[in-house]
Amino acid sequence: MRYMLLIYSDQSHYDGMSESDMQSDMQAWFAYDSEIKGSGASSAGEALQPTGTATTVRDDGGKPLVTDGPFAETKEQLGGYYLLDVENLDEAIKWAHKCPAAKYGTVELRPIQEFEQG
Repeated sequence: MRYMLLIYSDQSHYDGMSESDMQSDMQAWFAYDSEIKGSGASSAGEALQPTGTATTVRDDGGKPLVTDGPFAETKEQLGGYYLLDVENLDEAIKWAHKCPAAKYGTVELRPIQEFEQG
């Protein structure tokens, strides 16, 4: 089954963090990325730039209405993702729990909707 593993956390998580703590955190992320991709459970995953770099697009009567910034202001922001291809939800939960952000943020699993091509 394919799942999208969505990583949410407060962007201020790294504010005020010491350089050594930040390096330790980044090493945990590098190790997780290497393990999940090396196992074959994920073929894609990336960190996202901060929400201040986002561009939001909506339709305004057939014309694009473009605004700077994220769609919604929330306590936690989408910071990255992994595309999982695993046997079942239990395996997806295992990877979500191993994700470093599970310690300070939220990791959401969403099954990929599979459509039959007709």
